[in-house]
This record gives sequence, structure tokens and C-alpha cells, in this order.
Amino acid sequence: MTAGGTLRTAPDGSPYPDRASPEFERGVQAMFAHIAEGYEALDHLASLGQDFVWRPLAIWTVDRYRAGRPVDRVVDVGCGTGEFTRLEAHHYPEARVTGVDFTEGMLRRARLHGNEEGRVAYCRGSALALPVSAGAVDLCSSAFLLRNLADLARGFREMRRVLRPGGTLVALEITEPENPRLGALFHAYFDRVVPALGAAVGSAGPYRYLPESLRHLPPRAEILRLLTVSGLERPCAVPLSGGVVTAYVAAAPERL
Repeated sequence: MTAGGTLRTAPDGSPYPDRASPEFERGVQAMFAHIAEGYEALDHLASLGQDFVWRPLAIWTVDRYRAGRPVDRVVDVGCGTGEFTRLEAHHYPEARVTGVDFTEGMLRRARLHGNEEGRVAYCRGSALALPVSAGAVDLCSSAFLLRNLADLARGFREMRRVLRPGGTLVALEITEPENPRLGALFHAYFDRVVPALGAAVGSAGPYRYLPESLRHLPPRAEILRLLTVSGLERPCAVPLSGGVVTAYVAAAPERL
């Protein structure tokens, strides 16, 4: 464990956070700084390329949910290297899109991809204290962020805060499959093979943390409840790939 108790280390020396530590958020930040360089490639490999499908499906879910209402301003929370941010900018060609992340190494990678004719910006900030004005955005998104939040309810409240009346929240996250047989296959891969892939590239710690983080994520029903108590309406959970991933969608009230 590193000084201050913020991180654990795997046998290869790679860091991963200790959820029991009061400095868990700093541990998550250090972990993502460690894996920023090869993050996209390893995630594509670990998901067997399915992450190329999940993000577009999440956006199409939002479009159905919003029933054709325009999207002029988007904030992508925990944007990492900007994959979801860029996809949203492409899908909503009139929108201004801001990616927010608290890891500078991730943001440096994101900025290498350009800014869609000035419509995309990236800024550093925490998901628990977004550098975004209240009621400023039509769509607040996140992809694979929820498991890493030190306070999930606070994160939802903050996302709710930045939404305009009638705005939409979408949170894409790894979840427990609904079918027990699929669940057994999923865990055989997710709990064993994925950490081995991470170890092969010197990132055993972060990819050991990945299945551990899923065990700390509340079940779908509890996440829907948290969305509701955060002031959001019409929460729903849309399982993708048999529930290996779920898109959570909810709306800010039309009137305050």
C-alpha cells in the first residue's frame, strides 16, 4: 500500500484503489492516471469489442426516451479519453459537448482527437462537484463511471443539478447479467480473464479492481431508487447484451 493508504498495489506494482480508504477518490484518480496511455485499446480487447456497440445503443436509447426533442448542450461526466464524448458530438451535430474528468492524463489523450469544429471541450473536474452551471445541459451522460464514485447518490444529485427542465441523464454501466447461465460465463471471463489481460500489460491492479468494483455497485432496483430520490423522474434500466451492461435513463422534471 502506498503512503497515505490511498492505494493498494498488485504484484507487478500497478496501483488500484482501496474502497475502504477515506481517500478512495484519490486512489481512483491515481489508478486511471496509470492506465491512461493504453486505456482505450485494452478496454476494446477486454470487452471483446462490445464497447463499440454499447455506446451507440445508449445514445439511441436516449433518442427514444427524449422522443425527438433537440439536444443543444451535453456534458459527459468521467469522460476518460473521450470516446463517448466524441460519439455524442458526432450524433448531435448542432450540440456543444463538454467532457469532464478528474484525471489529466485521460484528458490529454482525449484532446488528441480534435474538437469537432470547436464544439467539443474538455475540462478537469470531479463528478461529485461538476464545473458546470445549474440547469445548463440537455443531456448529462456517463459511461462506466458509477462503479468508481465514492458517493453514488451525491453523483446523481450533481448530474441532476446541471440538467435543464426536461433534460435527460444516461448512465452506461457494467451490471450483473439477468440470466444465471450468462452470469456464470460472464464472471468466468470478467473475474479471471480480464485481470489476466491487465497483468499481461503491466496493469494487474486496475483490472483486478474492475470485477471488485462491480460487487460494490447496487442492484438495478436500488440505482433506480437513487435516481428518483435525487430528483429525477421516469427512471428506467435498459439491459444491453443480456444485462452485461445496462443503460440507466431518467429525466429532470419539466418544471422546477
